[in-house]
Amino acid sequence: MIKERKFYQMSLAQRLSLIASKTNLTKDEISTAVNQALSFDKIDKMVENAIGVFSLPLGIATNFLINGKDYLVPMAIEEPSVVAAASHSAKLAKSTGGFNASADSSIMRGQIQVINVSNFKRAMGTISKSKDSLLSIANSCSKNVRAVDLKTRVIKNEIGKRKMLVAEVYVDCKDAMGANTINSMCELLGPEIERKTNGKVILKILSNYATERVATSKATFKKEELGGTEIVDRILSAFAFAFSDPHRAVTHNKGIMNGVDAVSIATGQDFRAIEAAAHAYASRDGKYRTLTTYSKSSNGDLLGRIEIPLSVGIVGGISTVHPVAKMCLKILGVKSASELACIVASVGLAQNFAAIRALATEGIQKGHMKLHAKNIAVAAGATGKLVEIVSDTMYRQSNINLNSARTILHELQNRNPNST
Repeated sequence: MIKERKFYQMSLAQRLSLIASKTNLTKDEISTAVNQALSFDKIDKMVENAIGVFSLPLGIATNFLINGKDYLVPMAIEEPSVVAAASHSAKLAKSTGGFNASADSSIMRGQIQVINVSNFKRAMGTISKSKDSLLSIANSCSKNVRAVDLKTRVIKNEIGKRKMLVAEVYVDCKDAMGANTINSMCELLGPEIERKTNGKVILKILSNYATERVATSKATFKKEELGGTEIVDRILSAFAFAFSDPHRAVTHNKGIMNGVDAVSIATGQDFRAIEAAAHAYASRDGKYRTLTTYSKSSNGDLLGRIEIPLSVGIVGGISTVHPVAKMCLKILGVKSASELACIVASVGLAQNFAAIRALATEGIQKGHMKLHAKNIAVAAGATGKLVEIVSDTMYRQSNINLNSARTILHELQNRNPNST
């Protein structure tokens, strides 16, 4: 398996060659990683009023051992240090067996809102008696994604006075995210539900709050590799702060989403839906809390765990249209949506562990600013070897800004006009 240190020292050609040897990517698929060229005809069909493409850097997180299988993990993100931090965390977890992850079956729910119901008990009973025929109607939409249950509940109207009825169809999305099919099912069932309840149907839409589609991952980090018992205790204190205070918890969970979103974007997932569900899940006990938990094992090692709803898919959606998303799924080599969910959850845990460890020890800025300095150097006009020289100089001087970069670059170029 690729070692993170060796991988980041390789040239682009060497990195792509090594990935190709591990994943059986074709030359055309490899070229998409560099060119990322989408024709205007394609993007014009993907979004309205298209004028071009906004690109994000695509990196590979290494060292991930999940459920006994090694993965190269594509991450699309512009923030410095995220890929490196996730890779290093995965390396520490790998020494204790890696990540142990699992994912629920791919059940999502669609919701049909009914107002002006005069008799809720009768309406709910009618829908219950008609459940089989209603599911049959819903399943006429798709041969693969299947509606498996239909339930009703009464919701208190917190804006007006009258309660409302909600019929919820539970759908096994299998390896798809399932949004379009679920929406089609709800729209098809709407008129039938309206007739059977003698009410008025308003909304017919899926819920992105995927509480039946939760993924978990856990890992052990040796106290010796973290710096001893004191560091473990500092991390646990940092976790207690985040768990107890929503202002800290939001930033804690943002670190999780650095990893979750980066993999989701790279593989063509609806990361907005994943974000919304994650933050709702963090508030499920009435207070916004952390999506990860940390504890100490009997021998003093750090135990990390994440629990997060993840509606992901490997068929349909953008992954069938975008060549880079298709390539990234091939790099991962996933065979099911559940496997992808396990990977996404594990990366979220790895990224969060890296952040909380840094915060509890040297601070978050040391590694982050070292990488950020490279961006500033490039913005100042540095190229080639000068990028490293300018960024290292700024970092040593603790003066990382555009003016400093330009001054250092100007001095270097005057000293050696032929430098690159």
